[in-house]
Amino acid sequence: MKIYTRRGDTGETGLRGGRRVSKAEPRVDAYGEVDELNACLGLVLCTAVDPDLVEMVVQIQHQLFSLGASLADPTSSAAARAKESIGQADVERLEGWIDRLEAELAPLRRFILPGGHPAAAAAQLARAVCRRAERRMVAVGAEAVGAVALAYVNRLSDLLFTLARAVNVRAGVREQEW
Repeated sequence: MKIYTRRGDTGETGLRGGRRVSKAEPRVDAYGEVDELNACLGLVLCTAVDPDLVEMVVQIQHQLFSLGASLADPTSSAAARAKESIGQADVERLEGWIDRLEAELAPLRRFILPGGHPAAAAAQLARAVCRRAERRMVAVGAEAVGAVALAYVNRLSDLLFTLARAVNVRAGVREQEW
């Protein structure tokens, strides 16, 4: 099977189920942003992060593939989305990771400028892309996307910020406050 199909040469793409839509369709934009976020997380993994953080990021990457597949499915059938669903337990897992990482950090007093260790800078970039993905998902519509999926990406951006701070602390890099 070849990687190219030529079916997208006219500015359209196929959703799950075969329906053809414009590549500018909000749903396509949303899952494209989730894909970009996943690529940013790959960059985080390439910058020598601690094994416990690698485990978190890889698990998130798998969940983002599921989220992207769900966004590419215009049906509202729960059965059709069963494999791809993001559940409340996934949101709670992110919250647990945030709490665990925050225990390593000094209380936040000011805004933090992105940067420091390369993995921290990559995590901050992923956080910004995550916020953009969230905005695109909201544009598709909360009912179409699902409240739990929106909560997941909202919490994920918080985790990525916290992860960036933890990487800097663990690497002995001082945070730059604004």
